[in-house]
Amino acid sequence: MFAYVVRRLFIGVILLMVMSLVTFMLFFASPVDPARYACGKNCSPALKEQTRKALGYDQPVVTQWTNFMKGVAAGRQYPDDPEIAKKAPELVVDCTAPCFGYSVVNQQTVAEEMKEAFPVSLSLALVALVLWLTGGVVFGVIAAVRKGSFMDRGIVGASLVFYAFPTFFIGLFLLKFVAIQWQWVQVPSYTPIAEGGVGPWLSNLFLPALTLALVYMAGYVRMTRAFVLESMSEDYVRTARAKGLKSRRVLVKHSMRAALTPLVTLVGLDFAGLMGGAIITETVFNFNGLGKLAVDANAAYDLPTIIGLVLLLGAFVIVANIIVDVLYAVIDPRVRVG
Repeated sequence: MFAYVVRRLFIGVILLMVMSLVTFMLFFASPVDPARYACGKNCSPALKEQTRKALGYDQPVVTQWTNFMKGVAAGRQYPDDPEIAKKAPELVVDCTAPCFGYSVVNQQTVAEEMKEAFPVSLSLALVALVLWLTGGVVFGVIAAVRKGSFMDRGIVGASLVFYAFPTFFIGLFLLKFVAIQWQWVQVPSYTPIAEGGVGPWLSNLFLPALTLALVYMAGYVRMTRAFVLESMSEDYVRTARAKGLKSRRVLVKHSMRAALTPLVTLVGLDFAGLMGGAIITETVFNFNGLGKLAVDANAAYDLPTIIGLVLLLGAFVIVANIIVDVLYAVIDPRVRVG
């Protein structure tokens, strides 16, 4: 097991480096001048030239990537040009590790921007994950056990309805009616646990998390139902029933374990995607998470922030795949052989 985990970690590190290099090639190897987008919309020629030198965009792409990776590992300073730093030492900014760049638009390091937005996206993703995974698995198993019944058709039909609605419609409906018009809950406004405690933290996250959970839960209900029905038709399940084992034990010990394997992959990838920011949901509820940060950065032509977010999301996906591989090995020991 240890060798399997080390092997997956080594592959993950290689993938992270390749992903960062490809990202830099896409953004900086094109004919478009990156300094034009790094200094914002209203960028004069003089400011563009100053931004190019300050951020190191006048260097070869491979050199920029090498400096970036060094900054992630050990930190770096901006401006990148020693002459500018020597003439104006008061403008020097220390970007501590992990350094993902410096935003000229916001006059702030990208790591500081993401540090402020990360807890919001993490909280939203965790609460949404608990809601959709619990509801999706429970209702999916009930639909599979009651196959062909009115309950089965009702659960599947309801999941199709929620799956058909876009996220912004569900979010706006919950915000306008549930929070504002009917006043069943307060209008969501993110409150950190350190400031208000667990209660206010959860109550403010409920509607945004429910918006995401309803969409994801709809898919998980159908997938769980299909996986459980498939596993219940296997020979080893029929053998367990023939031995006289109770239906509940056969379902939990045999059918569910086989059905969990594909769900683990879906959970890992979906959660990693949410960690990159639930763009629509965060915008609807005005939550300053990574998704809203990406929208604002795109609107302001803030290239360093966009690059940092792309690399962060890619890192989440790769780490999620590593965790999924390890969980595979725990659920099914045969995977370790591969």
